[in-house]
Amino acid sequence: MRLPKLSRVLAALAATTMAAFGAVAVEATPASAAIRNVCYNTSQAGPFASYANQAATIWNNYTANINMAQCGSNLMIYYTYGGGSYAQRTSLGNGRVVIDYYQAQQYSPLRIMTHEIGHILGLPDNYNGNCAILMSGGSAGTSCTNPYPSSAEAAQVDRNFASTVRTAATSGVFSGSWPAPAAVGANR
Repeated sequence: MRLPKLSRVLAALAATTMAAFGAVAVEATPASAAIRNVCYNTSQAGPFASYANQAATIWNNYTANINMAQCGSNLMIYYTYGGGSYAQRTSLGNGRVVIDYYQAQQYSPLRIMTHEIGHILGLPDNYNGNCAILMSGGSAGTSCTNPYPSSAEAAQVDRNFASTVRTAATSGVFSGSWPAPAAVGANR
């Protein structure tokens, strides 16, 4: 095993241990960057667990400063029947994502998951209707299945996680990205 890979394995192991105590692990890399582990948990994600894993892989492939892994519960993934999909960020890289089963029948479940995790990683909504912009959410319509962040969105996440010092990403609830399913009703 090469030294950098060994370092990542040890960091993931440390992240698991630290997550058990409610801490977030930071992996030291060369002075130019720091890779932060974002530990997520799909034990309550039901039919959306595989989408969470796919979304984590997408974020890992599109960014350089984060490593999303199932190593703790800093980010909990849930699902519900009705009420809308949303993310609740408690701090950068921490919080919960809730996927609405009914919305995931109308919109791409992978796009919804990757979008909502984007909020946990510090990205705001961008309701411009452009399918190429992940954070445009449901405004791009039901035919949009693009689950990939744009280069600008990925660069913003890298900037958010560029330092071992927490950035000023505020906590908040991000809902309303996806229009209410027609079968459930538009009055929410």
